[in-house]
Amino acid sequence: MNVSNNVIEQQSLTFVGIKRTFSCVDGENLREIPKMWQEALADGIEDRLNEFNNGAVSGLVGICVDQRELHSDQMEYWIATSHSGGVPEGLFSIEIPASHWMVFEADELAPEAIQQLWQYIMNEWFAATPYKHAGIPELEVYRGQGLPPQVWIPVKPFS
Repeated sequence: MNVSNNVIEQQSLTFVGIKRTFSCVDGENLREIPKMWQEALADGIEDRLNEFNNGAVSGLVGICVDQRELHSDQMEYWIATSHSGGVPEGLFSIEIPASHWMVFEADELAPEAIQQLWQYIMNEWFAATPYKHAGIPELEVYRGQGLPPQVWIPVKPFS
């Protein structure tokens, strides 16, 4: 796994995009999120979102919002792009607070690579790190141009 050596600091970010809620029971989210991407790409959402990108984070972003406090084993997933200004018609907006992020890069472009990366982060990396999760949504960053996707994990030091 490619792990950046540094934690990056990022100001708050605003994203616009589409969102759906998924169950995490029996891996439903692992099956349904790739389908959401396929449908979004087929519908032209990628091109539409790229028109609104303000350059703060290049490309498209998958935003993982843990909703277990509201409903056990549930998450909200966004396909979005960083944006400034009003919310375009038919899209939703979410603001991610300023945070420190550990950036991980997938080894390849295949959809399985991002899921393997998530397993590594949650099952191995957190157990061996001086950081804990900062409690805000995680980001999957799809930079385009054949670049492998990244996972940004919001972190803070154990105090």
